[in-house]
Amino acid sequence: MSVLLNVENLTTCFKTDRGLVKAVDAVSYHVDEREIIGLVGESGCGKSVSQLSVMQLIPTPPGEITDGEVILEGQDLLRLEANGPEMRSIRGGKIAMIFQEPTTSLNPVLTISRQLTEALELHMHMEGDVARERAIELLRLVGIPDGERRIDNYPHQFSGGMRQRVMIAMALSCNPKMLIADEPTTAVDVSTQAQLLELLKDMVTRFDSSLVIVTHNLGVVARYAERIYVMYAGRIVESGTAKDIFSKPRHPYTIGLLACVPRLDEETGKRLVPIKGMPPNLINMPPTCAFLPRCVYRIEKCEREPWPTLSLTDGQHYAACYVDTRG
Repeated sequence: MSVLLNVENLTTCFKTDRGLVKAVDAVSYHVDEREIIGLVGESGCGKSVSQLSVMQLIPTPPGEITDGEVILEGQDLLRLEANGPEMRSIRGGKIAMIFQEPTTSLNPVLTISRQLTEALELHMHMEGDVARERAIELLRLVGIPDGERRIDNYPHQFSGGMRQRVMIAMALSCNPKMLIADEPTTAVDVSTQAQLLELLKDMVTRFDSSLVIVTHNLGVVARYAERIYVMYAGRIVESGTAKDIFSKPRHPYTIGLLACVPRLDEETGKRLVPIKGMPPNLINMPPTCAFLPRCVYRIEKCEREPWPTLSLTDGQHYAACYVDTRG
C-alpha cells in the first residue's frame, strides 16, 4: 500500500500577548491510500491544529506554520500560497475536512443546495441542473430522505445529526482522496454517533478514500482505525496499529488514557483511574518530557534528559519514552 500523505516535522505556533504557543511541535506521520487512522489525545494537545495546518487553514496572524513538510502525492502543500488557486483546488478536491461543529460551519443564510453545488461548480465544473442532481444524489448517499425537497432547506431546518450528514456530503462531493473528520460526532447523541461513523466508514470504502479521525474518544478509534497516533502537548508520543496501542500501550500517557475508559470485561464496581495533574503550559514548555509531572513511571533519567523522540519498541510500534513500561 503506497503512502498518500506524508507529514514531516510539522510545527505551528501562535503569537499571544503572553508569549509564543507551540501548538504543534515537530509532528510527523503518514497516511496510506485507503487507510483509516486515528489521531487521539485530550483537548488542547494539537490534534485539530495539526490537521488545519495540513489544509493551510491556520489564521495568520496570530498563527504561523514555521517548519515542516506536508507531501501529498509528491507535492509539498506548504510551499503553495495558502489562499492561492493551487491550494484552493486541493482543498475539497483532493483533501476534504468535516469540521467539528456543523452549526457554525454551514452558512445559515444559504440553502443546502447552494452550499453543496458551490464545490461541485468549482472543482467538478458542473453547472445548473447537473450540479443540483449530483447534490441530491449526495444527500441520498448520506441517508437524508426526500433529498429533492430538503435540498432547498436552510441549515436551521435540519437536526444536529442531519447537519453533520450534510457536512459529510459536502466533503465527499468532489471524490477526495482523503477525508479529515475533526471530532465528527461531538454535537450528536450516542445512537447518532454510531450511525455517522458507520456512514463515514462506508463512504470511505465506496470512494476509495483515506480517512483521518481526530477524536478524544478511544472507543471510536478502537472500532474504526487501523493505525493510531497519540498526541500530548503538541507532539506525537506513541504510534502503532490499533491492536498494539490497545493491547500493549507503551507510553505512560497512553496507558493513563486507557485506564480512564470503562471496560465491559472488567469486574463490576471497579473504579476508573484518572490521570492526575494538568497538561503543561504550552507557552513555557519544560526542556524535559512534558508528561513528567503527571507520570507514575518516571525515573531519574527523565528529569535530566530532553524530551525523548519516538523510537521503535516492537514491529511498527513507536513510543517517546525512556522507560520500558512493560515491566
